[in-house]
Amino acid sequence: MTSAAAPPVTESMHRPRYEGANIRTWIGFKHFMYIVEEAVLDWLREHTPGARRLYHEHGLGVEIVDCSVLLPSVMEVDDEVRARVTPAGPGRFAVQLHVDRLVLRGKVTVALVPEADPPARLPYSGDLPIANLDGAGERVERLPDGFAWSWRAPYFYCHFSDRVQHSGYVRALEEVVDRFLVDRGISVGRLLAERGWIPVVSRARVTMLGAAHMEEEIHTTFTVEEILRGSVFDGRMDCFVRRGEEVVRVATAKILHGYALSRGPRAGQIAELDDAVIAALTGGGPA
Repeated sequence: MTSAAAPPVTESMHRPRYEGANIRTWIGFKHFMYIVEEAVLDWLREHTPGARRLYHEHGLGVEIVDCSVLLPSVMEVDDEVRARVTPAGPGRFAVQLHVDRLVLRGKVTVALVPEADPPARLPYSGDLPIANLDGAGERVERLPDGFAWSWRAPYFYCHFSDRVQHSGYVRALEEVVDRFLVDRGISVGRLLAERGWIPVVSRARVTMLGAAHMEEEIHTTFTVEEILRGSVFDGRMDCFVRRGEEVVRVATAKILHGYALSRGPRAGQIAELDDAVIAALTGGGPA
Protein backbone atom coordinates (compact mmCIF):
# COMPACT_ATOMS: atom_id res chain seq x y z
CA MET A 1 0.00 0.00 0.00
CA THR A 2 1.45 3.36 -1.01
CA SER A 3 0.42 6.89 -0.11
CA ALA A 4 0.46 9.91 -2.36
CA ALA A 5 3.27 12.39 -1.78
CA ALA A 6 2.30 15.50 0.16
CA PRO A 7 1.93 18.64 -1.98
CA PRO A 8 5.19 20.60 -2.10
CA VAL A 9 5.05 23.62 0.19
CA THR A 10 7.40 26.59 0.01
CA GLU A 11 8.29 29.22 2.56
CA SER A 12 10.05 32.46 1.65
CA MET A 13 10.91 35.70 3.41
CA HIS A 14 9.86 39.15 2.21
CA ARG A 15 9.56 42.75 3.35
CA PRO A 16 6.82 45.17 2.27
CA ARG A 17 7.87 47.97 -0.05
CA TYR A 18 8.38 51.35 1.55
CA GLU A 19 6.01 52.76 -1.10
CA GLY A 20 3.11 51.12 0.74
CA ALA A 21 3.58 53.04 4.01
CA ASN A 22 1.20 55.88 3.12
CA ILE A 23 -0.35 56.63 6.53
CA ARG A 24 1.92 56.33 9.58
CA THR A 25 3.90 53.08 9.18
CA TRP A 26 0.98 50.84 8.17
CA ILE A 27 1.17 49.07 4.81
CA GLY A 28 -1.71 49.29 2.34
CA PHE A 29 -3.62 46.26 1.02
CA LYS A 30 -2.06 46.49 -2.44
CA HIS A 31 1.34 45.61 -1.03
CA PHE A 32 -0.01 42.58 0.81
CA MET A 33 -1.13 41.34 -2.60
CA TYR A 34 2.26 42.13 -4.12
CA ILE A 35 3.94 39.87 -1.53
CA VAL A 36 1.44 37.10 -2.30
CA GLU A 37 2.40 37.36 -5.98
CA GLU A 38 6.11 37.18 -5.14
CA ALA A 39 5.57 34.16 -2.90
CA VAL A 40 3.69 32.27 -5.63
CA LEU A 41 6.43 33.10 -8.13
CA ASP A 42 8.95 31.64 -5.67
CA TRP A 43 6.90 28.42 -5.61
CA LEU A 44 6.91 28.32 -9.41
CA ARG A 45 10.69 28.86 -9.53
CA GLU A 46 11.17 25.89 -7.21
CA HIS A 47 8.65 23.44 -8.68
CA THR A 48 8.27 24.41 -12.37
CA PRO A 49 10.62 25.85 -15.00
CA GLY A 50 9.69 29.32 -13.68
CA ALA A 51 8.21 32.32 -15.48
CA ARG A 52 11.29 33.14 -17.59
CA ARG A 53 11.84 29.63 -18.97
CA LEU A 54 8.12 29.01 -19.49
CA TYR A 55 8.07 32.07 -21.74
CA HIS A 56 11.37 31.60 -23.57
CA GLU A 57 11.12 27.82 -24.06
CA HIS A 58 7.38 27.14 -24.17
CA GLY A 59 5.84 30.43 -25.29
CA LEU A 60 3.67 30.56 -22.16
CA GLY A 61 3.12 33.59 -19.96
CA VAL A 62 2.60 33.00 -16.23
CA GLU A 63 -0.44 35.01 -15.14
CA ILE A 64 -2.24 35.31 -11.83
CA VAL A 65 -5.89 35.33 -12.91
CA ASP A 66 -7.54 35.40 -9.48
CA CYS A 67 -6.39 36.41 -6.02
CA SER A 68 -8.53 36.81 -2.90
CA VAL A 69 -7.13 37.86 0.46
CA LEU A 70 -8.30 38.28 4.05
CA LEU A 71 -6.26 40.68 6.17
CA PRO A 72 -6.82 39.92 9.87
CA SER A 73 -3.98 42.09 11.17
CA VAL A 74 -1.84 45.04 10.16
CA MET A 75 1.52 44.88 8.42
CA GLU A 76 4.04 47.65 9.05
CA VAL A 77 7.10 48.99 7.29
CA ASP A 78 10.26 47.02 8.20
CA ASP A 79 8.24 43.92 9.10
CA GLU A 80 9.91 40.68 8.03
CA VAL A 81 7.18 38.58 6.45
CA ARG A 82 7.21 34.78 6.15
CA ALA A 83 5.12 33.56 3.24
CA ARG A 84 3.85 29.99 3.09
CA VAL A 85 2.47 28.68 -0.23
CA THR A 86 0.55 25.39 -0.36
CA PRO A 87 -0.81 23.91 -3.62
CA ALA A 88 -4.56 23.35 -3.59
CA GLY A 89 -4.98 21.85 -7.07
CA PRO A 90 -3.59 22.46 -10.56
CA GLY A 91 -2.76 26.17 -10.70
CA ARG A 92 -4.42 26.88 -7.33
CA PHE A 93 -2.62 27.86 -4.14
CA ALA A 94 -3.36 28.75 -0.53
CA VAL A 95 -1.09 31.47 0.84
CA GLN A 96 -0.46 32.66 4.38
CA LEU A 97 1.67 35.62 5.46
CA HIS A 98 3.02 35.78 9.01
CA VAL A 99 5.02 38.35 10.96
CA ASP A 100 4.77 37.50 14.67
CA ARG A 101 1.09 37.02 13.86
CA LEU A 102 -1.02 35.98 10.89
CA VAL A 103 -1.49 39.01 8.62
CA LEU A 104 -2.99 37.38 5.51
CA ARG A 105 -4.86 34.33 4.31
CA GLY A 106 -5.28 34.11 0.57
CA LYS A 107 -6.22 31.98 -2.42
CA VAL A 108 -4.52 32.36 -5.78
CA THR A 109 -5.19 30.89 -9.23
CA VAL A 110 -2.42 30.85 -11.84
CA ALA A 111 -2.76 30.10 -15.55
CA LEU A 112 -0.30 29.81 -18.42
CA VAL A 113 -1.30 32.02 -21.35
CA PRO A 114 -0.09 31.21 -24.89
CA GLU A 115 1.75 34.31 -26.08
CA ALA A 116 1.38 35.76 -29.57
CA ASP A 117 5.04 36.05 -30.59
CA PRO A 118 7.24 34.03 -28.22
CA PRO A 119 10.88 33.00 -28.76
CA ALA A 120 9.95 29.28 -28.87
CA ARG A 121 7.02 26.88 -28.45
CA LEU A 122 8.38 23.63 -27.04
CA PRO A 123 5.64 21.31 -25.68
CA TYR A 124 4.75 21.84 -22.03
CA SER A 125 3.91 18.77 -19.93
CA GLY A 126 3.40 20.25 -16.47
CA ASP A 127 0.28 20.49 -14.32
CA LEU A 128 -0.41 24.22 -14.59
CA PRO A 129 -3.56 24.94 -16.63
CA ILE A 130 -3.31 26.72 -19.97
CA ALA A 131 -5.87 29.47 -20.65
CA ASN A 132 -6.26 31.68 -23.68
CA LEU A 133 -7.45 35.04 -22.35
CA ASP A 134 -7.82 36.54 -25.83
CA GLY A 135 -11.46 36.39 -26.80
CA ALA A 136 -12.43 35.65 -23.19
CA GLY A 137 -14.42 37.98 -20.96
CA GLU A 138 -18.09 38.79 -20.55
CA ARG A 139 -19.98 40.57 -23.35
CA VAL A 140 -22.40 43.19 -22.06
CA GLU A 141 -24.86 45.45 -23.84
CA ARG A 142 -23.53 48.68 -22.36
CA LEU A 143 -21.41 50.12 -19.59
CA PRO A 144 -23.25 50.15 -16.26
CA ASP A 145 -24.39 53.36 -14.59
CA GLY A 146 -22.65 54.76 -11.53
CA PHE A 147 -19.23 56.17 -10.80
CA ALA A 148 -16.91 55.68 -13.77
CA TRP A 149 -13.28 56.37 -14.57
CA SER A 150 -11.39 55.55 -17.76
CA TRP A 151 -7.65 55.03 -18.12
CA ARG A 152 -5.26 54.08 -20.87
CA ALA A 153 -3.48 50.79 -20.17
CA PRO A 154 0.23 51.75 -19.96
CA TYR A 155 3.00 49.36 -20.88
CA PHE A 156 4.22 49.27 -17.27
CA TYR A 157 0.92 47.65 -16.22
CA CYS A 158 1.41 44.88 -18.82
CA HIS A 159 3.09 41.49 -19.18
CA PHE A 160 4.89 40.10 -22.23
CA SER A 161 4.55 43.24 -24.37
CA ASP A 162 0.81 42.84 -24.54
CA ARG A 163 -1.60 42.10 -21.68
CA VAL A 164 -2.64 44.07 -18.60
CA GLN A 165 -1.41 42.00 -15.66
CA HIS A 166 -3.26 41.14 -12.47
CA SER A 167 -1.37 43.69 -10.37
CA GLY A 168 -2.46 46.40 -12.82
CA TYR A 169 -6.04 45.76 -11.76
CA VAL A 170 -4.99 45.75 -8.10
CA ARG A 171 -3.60 49.25 -8.65
CA ALA A 172 -6.78 50.24 -10.47
CA LEU A 173 -8.87 49.01 -7.53
CA GLU A 174 -6.93 51.20 -5.12
CA GLU A 175 -7.23 54.21 -7.42
CA VAL A 176 -10.90 53.85 -8.31
CA VAL A 177 -11.83 53.71 -4.61
CA ASP A 178 -9.79 56.85 -4.00
CA ARG A 179 -11.43 58.65 -6.94
CA PHE A 180 -14.89 57.50 -5.84
CA LEU A 181 -14.37 58.88 -2.32
CA VAL A 182 -13.20 62.22 -3.72
CA ASP A 183 -16.26 62.34 -5.97
CA ARG A 184 -18.54 61.72 -2.97
CA GLY A 185 -16.91 64.49 -0.90
CA ILE A 186 -15.27 62.15 1.60
CA SER A 187 -11.71 61.93 0.32
CA VAL A 188 -9.07 60.11 2.35
CA GLY A 189 -7.32 63.42 3.03
CA ARG A 190 -10.50 65.12 4.25
CA LEU A 191 -11.51 62.34 6.65
CA LEU A 192 -7.95 62.08 7.91
CA ALA A 193 -7.72 65.83 8.59
CA GLU A 194 -11.23 66.34 10.00
CA ARG A 195 -11.85 63.08 11.85
CA GLY A 196 -8.52 61.29 12.15
CA TRP A 197 -9.93 58.37 10.13
CA ILE A 198 -7.57 56.16 8.13
CA PRO A 199 -8.63 53.63 5.48
CA VAL A 200 -8.69 49.97 6.47
CA VAL A 201 -9.17 47.11 4.00
CA SER A 202 -9.97 43.73 5.54
CA ARG A 203 -10.85 41.76 2.40
CA ALA A 204 -10.13 42.09 -1.32
CA ARG A 205 -10.42 39.98 -4.45
CA VAL A 206 -9.32 40.77 -8.00
CA THR A 207 -10.23 38.47 -10.91
CA MET A 208 -9.17 38.63 -14.56
CA LEU A 209 -11.93 37.48 -16.94
CA GLY A 210 -10.21 38.18 -20.25
CA ALA A 211 -7.33 40.06 -21.82
CA ALA A 212 -7.07 43.83 -22.05
CA HIS A 213 -4.18 44.98 -24.18
CA MET A 214 -1.52 47.64 -23.97
CA GLU A 215 -2.89 51.14 -24.70
CA GLU A 216 -6.52 50.05 -24.78
CA GLU A 217 -8.86 52.29 -22.81
CA ILE A 218 -10.10 50.58 -19.66
CA HIS A 219 -13.54 51.82 -18.57
CA THR A 220 -13.76 51.24 -14.82
CA THR A 221 -16.84 51.46 -12.61
CA PHE A 222 -17.18 51.35 -8.82
CA THR A 223 -20.30 50.75 -6.76
CA VAL A 224 -20.95 50.44 -3.04
CA GLU A 225 -23.13 47.36 -2.78
CA GLU A 226 -23.78 47.17 0.96
CA ILE A 227 -23.04 48.84 4.29
CA LEU A 228 -22.18 46.18 6.87
CA ARG A 229 -22.59 46.55 10.65
CA GLY A 230 -22.55 50.33 10.25
CA SER A 231 -18.76 50.29 10.05
CA VAL A 232 -17.58 48.97 6.64
CA PHE A 233 -18.74 49.11 3.04
CA ASP A 234 -18.62 46.34 0.46
CA GLY A 235 -17.61 47.74 -2.92
CA ARG A 236 -17.29 46.34 -6.43
CA MET A 237 -15.08 47.34 -9.35
CA ASP A 238 -15.64 46.24 -12.93
CA CYS A 239 -13.32 46.91 -15.88
CA PHE A 240 -14.48 47.00 -19.50
CA VAL A 241 -13.00 47.55 -22.95
CA ARG A 242 -14.94 48.71 -25.96
CA ARG A 243 -14.02 47.04 -29.28
CA GLY A 244 -16.08 48.46 -32.08
CA GLU A 245 -19.71 47.89 -31.12
CA GLU A 246 -18.79 45.31 -28.50
CA VAL A 247 -18.31 45.98 -24.77
CA VAL A 248 -16.36 43.30 -22.88
CA ARG A 249 -15.90 42.98 -19.12
CA VAL A 250 -12.26 41.94 -18.65
CA ALA A 251 -11.84 42.14 -14.86
CA THR A 252 -13.83 42.44 -11.65
CA ALA A 253 -12.97 43.03 -8.01
CA LYS A 254 -14.50 43.23 -4.55
CA ILE A 255 -13.23 45.16 -1.56
CA LEU A 256 -14.36 45.44 2.07
CA HIS A 257 -13.38 48.91 3.22
CA GLY A 258 -13.72 50.79 6.49
CA TYR A 259 -11.85 53.24 8.69
CA ALA A 260 -9.82 53.10 11.88
CA LEU A 261 -9.25 55.93 14.34
CA SER A 262 -5.68 57.23 14.14
CA ARG A 263 -5.64 59.43 17.23
CA GLY A 264 -7.22 59.90 20.64
CA PRO A 265 -8.00 57.34 23.38
CA ARG A 266 -9.73 54.99 20.87
CA ALA A 267 -6.84 54.99 18.36
CA GLY A 268 -6.75 51.74 16.40
CA GLN A 269 -10.45 50.97 16.85
CA ILE A 270 -12.85 50.79 13.92
CA ALA A 271 -14.79 54.00 13.27
CA GLU A 272 -18.59 54.00 13.11
CA LEU A 273 -19.97 55.28 9.80
CA ASP A 274 -22.41 58.07 10.63
CA ASP A 275 -25.49 58.94 8.58
CA ALA A 276 -23.69 61.63 6.57
CA VAL A 277 -20.87 59.31 5.47
CA ILE A 278 -23.31 56.47 4.68
CA ALA A 279 -25.40 58.88 2.58
CA ALA A 280 -22.28 59.94 0.66
CA LEU A 281 -21.22 56.34 0.05
CA THR A 282 -24.65 55.23 -1.14
CA GLY A 283 -25.46 58.29 -3.21
CA GLY A 284 -27.86 59.85 -0.73
CA GLY A 285 -26.02 63.16 -0.47
CA PRO A 286 -22.71 64.76 0.50
CA ALA A 287 -21.07 64.21 3.89
